[in-house]
Amino acid sequence: VQVVESGGGLVQPGGSLRLSCAASGFTLDVFSIGWARQAPGKEREGVSCISSTDGSTWYADSVKGRFAVSRDIAKNTVYLQMNSLKPEDTAVYYCAITGYTGERLCPLSDFDSWGQGTQVTVSS
Repeated sequence: VQVVESGGGLVQPGGSLRLSCAASGFTLDVFSIGWARQAPGKEREGVSCISSTDGSTWYADSVKGRFAVSRDIAKNTVYLQMNSLKPEDTAVYYCAITGYTGERLCPLSDFDSWGQGTQVTVSS
């Protein structure tokens, strides 16, 4: 199983980016997907998850209302739409398989089979 992220880049504060997570070796109706990020000098943190069963979603408080996760089962790809970006959103963003099934939380400890990451830089 493998996931590959893309779509990162440099964006000004207040701007938007859409990240993609392409899955191979499995389908999105079998495994859930989570997004996490790691800023320089900081620990990796969970950002969002989407369930394989019914598309239920979870968001970290820091991105709630600004980020939106979605999936295209036909393309076997998960997207993370990031709006109203802030400098503190600067990080390497990763997607991974997770066991999330719609619970209130999506712990980072459940993430597995990480992608290589894509850099997001928010700066003027």
